[in-house]
Amino acid sequence: MFLFSLIAALKIIDSVKLRGYVFAMFNKGFVEDEAEEDTSIFSSFYSLIFLFFITVLSLALHFIVSKNHATIANNFGSFLKFFLIVLCYFSAKRVLENAIASLFLMKKHVRYYIVSKFSYQYSLSFILLIGYIVFQFSPLNPTNFIYFSLILYVFRFIFLVRNNKNLIFSELFYFILYICAFEIAPLLTLFKLML
Repeated sequence: MFLFSLIAALKIIDSVKLRGYVFAMFNKGFVEDEAEEDTSIFSSFYSLIFLFFITVLSLALHFIVSKNHATIANNFGSFLKFFLIVLCYFSAKRVLENAIASLFLMKKHVRYYIVSKFSYQYSLSFILLIGYIVFQFSPLNPTNFIYFSLILYVFRFIFLVRNNKNLIFSELFYFILYICAFEIAPLLTLFKLML
């Protein structure tokens, strides 16, 4: 109910932007418009969509871990731990990315990449929510939800590389370093913390 309330609030605040984020992976023009717009990430719309994304991702991770590890309880307290860890991780990551981009005076240079990355994550969270509902309330094997989620994140990565290929291939060494330092290593650490 909380997630549907968030969607309703997002629709009331800006239904056009909500529709844009739902289909952001398939609408490069929307992402370009968002990158040109210099809006605060602390506005009500962006705060709510970030909260929506964090909640959906926490639900998905909790579902995967609780179904595959009998030691993890399937209750609200357990979910809250996942939620707080994911919230702290993505908040710190976002602050760190913006700080590094500002510190090295490359914020305008990488703005499209950062906006597209978060736009694709938000878009993915809507699809992930649908998948979560289907796997939670159907007789489908919950283990297949892992594959479903991985396929979604592979598609996100492909769209991200395809739409940012000029920036990525001109700075390939730094992009690989970024992927290892900011994407892979923290996710492995986060996964270890949750187990």
